[in-house]
Amino acid sequence: MKLFLKGDRCYSEKCAIEKRNFQPGQHGRARRAKVLGYGIQLREKQRTKRYYGVLERQFRNAFEKASKIKGITGENLLGLMEHRLDNVVYRLGIATSRAMARQVVRHGHIQVNGRKVNIPSFLTKQGDVVEVRQRSKQNTGILAACDATASRPAPTWLEFERDQLRGRVTGQFKRQELVQIQINEQLIVELYSK
Repeated sequence: MKLFLKGDRCYSEKCAIEKRNFQPGQHGRARRAKVLGYGIQLREKQRTKRYYGVLERQFRNAFEKASKIKGITGENLLGLMEHRLDNVVYRLGIATSRAMARQVVRHGHIQVNGRKVNIPSFLTKQGDVVEVRQRSKQNTGILAACDATASRPAPTWLEFERDQLRGRVTGQFKRQELVQIQINEQLIVELYSK
């Protein structure tokens, strides 16, 4: 399944999923065994983890946090994943992929509310201002990424001033806005609830 992990490449004809959509190896095109029950839940969790670029412990901790928040646990989990700083940088269009967004954050190019933040798992909240630091506004990688993502619209819960390289979290993530990839968060909740 296409997870859009390679940035702009996933939107072109060079995408590996478009070229070769079978398992690697000699028996890759052979018929696969049917996956049922636990396997479906596990695959959904692995796919979601890979989509957001987090490891098992980070994802498990996010699930624990989501289960303590009032409301639907699956939607809370996706909300926590969407409000991570690396994901917000990606959604604003400062980076072409989540991996690039993570690297931009780790290298100290981003500040939140006027303070430098280099932790990709930093959770943004409503009203936070996320911007590229003044010293980094001439960075060719960031400028190229902004040009490449100029046609991609920002979600409704984010505002982006492209000329200032500044964005604002204006609201909370809503489940209906996640249309690029289909995630069945109920399967993840069922898996972790065992």
